[in-house]
This record gives sequence, C-alpha cells and structure tokens, in this order.
Amino acid sequence: MRVATVAVLLGAAASAHAQLGLPSLPLPGRIGPVGLDGLRRPVDRLLDRAPLPDLGSLRLDTVKQLLRNHPDQLEADPRGEPALRGEVLAWSPSDAALQAARGAGATIVSDDVLPGLGDRMVVLRLPAGASTAAMVERLRAIDPDGSYDFNHVYTGSGAAGGARAGDGAAVRVGLVDSGVDGDHPVFEDAAITRWGCGGQAVPAPHGTAVAALMVGRSDHLHGAAPGASLYAADVYCGSPVGGAADRIAAALGWLDQQAVGVVNISLVGPSNALLARAVAAMQAHGHLLVAAVGNDGPAAPPLYPASYPGVVGVTGVDRRGKPLPEAARGPQVKFAAPGSQMVSAAPGTPPYRQVRGTSFAAPIVAALLAQRLPRPDRAGAARAVDALAREAGHGQAVANDEIGYGIVGADVRTDPSDLR
Repeated sequence: MRVATVAVLLGAAASAHAQLGLPSLPLPGRIGPVGLDGLRRPVDRLLDRAPLPDLGSLRLDTVKQLLRNHPDQLEADPRGEPALRGEVLAWSPSDAALQAARGAGATIVSDDVLPGLGDRMVVLRLPAGASTAAMVERLRAIDPDGSYDFNHVYTGSGAAGGARAGDGAAVRVGLVDSGVDGDHPVFEDAAITRWGCGGQAVPAPHGTAVAALMVGRSDHLHGAAPGASLYAADVYCGSPVGGAADRIAAALGWLDQQAVGVVNISLVGPSNALLARAVAAMQAHGHLLVAAVGNDGPAAPPLYPASYPGVVGVTGVDRRGKPLPEAARGPQVKFAAPGSQMVSAAPGTPPYRQVRGTSFAAPIVAALLAQRLPRPDRAGAARAVDALAREAGHGQAVANDEIGYGIVGADVRTDPSDLR
C-alpha cells in the first residue's frame, strides 16, 4: 500500500514532467497512402506545435513543485533533493543500529533480502516530528560498515565483446522506469516480462516511450533492438512523486535474478548510499547499467545513477549531432544518441508523441549494448562497451565530456516530419 501510494506520486508527474513535461503530441495510429483526392493530412494537424519547455530547469522546477504539492509525503534532504518524508533506508544494518532506531521511536516498514543481490534492505519510518537528517547521521556513526540514507525519489530525464545478435528475439534487455503500455502496436513482436505494482500493468508515457526506443517496431518507428525481450520493472506504479530509491534497488535485485545483462535507467536524482550499493552489487555480478545523464545543464552537479563509477552515462544530441544545450557534461558521459526532434510511442490515443531529453537517448545505447551482452558477464560487459566505443569513434575509443566516445544509434530517430 505504501509503495503503491508512493510510486504513484512521481509516476504521473515524473513520467510527463520528469522527462519532458511535454504535452502529448498527437500522431495518428495509421497514416495511410494519399487518397484519390490527392490530399494528405498536414503534419501540423498531427503534431502539437506548442513550444517545448526549458529542460535545463525542468527537473529543479519539478522538484520544487513536488515538495510544495506533497508536503505530507515528501521532504527535502540537506541538499534540497526530494525524499519520502520520515523514511530512512538501511543497507545491511547492524543490530545495534536497528536497536537505536527503535529506541528513538522508529518502526520497520519493510525488511527484505533483495532477490538476486542477497543483501538486506530495511526501510525505517520515524515518528512525526523526528529529524530524518539527524537519524541518518546517528545511524552512520553507530554503524560505519552499513549504509544509511534518505529514501530519495528519482524522476525521468527528458520531456514524455561478443558478436551482435542477429535475431531481435534473442536479445534481452532490462528497464527500470514507469509502466509500459504492452498493448501498444509497437510491442506486438516484443515479449515483456513485468515486475512491480502487485502484478498490475500501469502504463505511463515515460516508460512506454523509453521502452519503444529499445524494443519497439511498427510502420512508424523502430527501436534499437526491435522485437527483443524486455524485462520491465515499474518503480512508479502511477505515483505523482517518482520512483523511490528502495524500489529501484528492489527492481535491480529482480533483474539480477532474471540474468539480464544490460539494464536501462532513464531516471535521475541525487547520490544515495543504498542505491550506490545496489549499483555496485549489480556490477559485481556482471551487469551493465546504462543511465541518462540528465538535463539540468552543462554546469549542474552530477546526477545519479549515471555518475556512479562503471555506469554507462548517456547524453542526447539533435539531428545535426550537436549535444542538447540542457544536457549534462562531464566524465560520466560515455555515449551520445538521438535525444530531440524525434517521435516515440505513447499510451492511448493518439499513439505517438514527440519526445526530447537524455532519457530517450539512454535506451538506444542500452539496446545496442544488449545485443553484445545477452547475460551478465563482467569481462563481457567491458568488451561490449569497448566495442561500441570503437564503433562510435570510428575505430578510436577516445572520450570527451560532451558526447563521450561518440554518437551511436542515429538511425533509430523517427523525425516528426517523417510522419507526413
């Protein structure tokens, strides 16, 4: 119940606001040939031409709005980042730390061993009026070997060496995001295995658009690995506040159990002690995590999980190959892929919309890497990244802070003008 309520707070706002805050841009389900009257519907009737929001400030504005609109569920950590109010995450806590928390009036909301990862994750809820920051610091002092942090929430980042596998169906790729509309025509050839939300499908614009760019295929667009098997973890479940760190960690544990080699996370937020441990555990098991670097601007502090060591951070470029002006810069950028002037799938009618942001570049890179890493393999993960880097750099694997090793997946972009 707690997860459903929470995951329901950043899913709507995080899915739509999260990445783009974009209006759903209407495109028809089928665009037929020119009729006998020689008329074709003009593109301006198919796409909403409203100006796109400034992605450079969108996440920060969204955070402020979430904190303002949901004060009963969210609070700001000392850095101003949003977290579930009065909750502390504990990774492999000591008995002494848990006893101290209980002595201060905290109750245990959940106490689980993460599937696959094998580590214990405890969620503590503090009594009303207690300081989350003070409790986090106290537990860290009592148990330096454990990890204790706020239960941060994460939003989307945009507006809405083996050989390549020849058959899309042989490719397997993971997704941690909001819900995917599996009934959309682009997923007709894709097998989707779901996790989260009590087994219910809760389709959302962000997760659907990201998934389509990975495994989708239709007359109007194709993903980077069309027809591949998708393992989709929904950490939003319709919540307007976003995907909480404990749900992301649990989703990673599930994907570890499924032995999915590559996982895409088009979500951004602050560094979090528990999430960092979960990411490191996945990497130790041979998984390759791909994440959007975010749209807070070139001078913004690093966002996570893209900035954790070993994670493949992805930025977005326009149709000319220029980095999006709002995209993050830095050593966390490993690759660039299309991130603007493009269309992806959307739940409901109309079934397509224009998208923009690093959220929609990351899944392209993840799907390309998944073709080289079907199952977890630490050495294989390094070979997969090196092979794609050399492909992006035309034989040379030299990275820079703007586009990393280079641009990949340019052929995946479906330009809105192509739907005339």
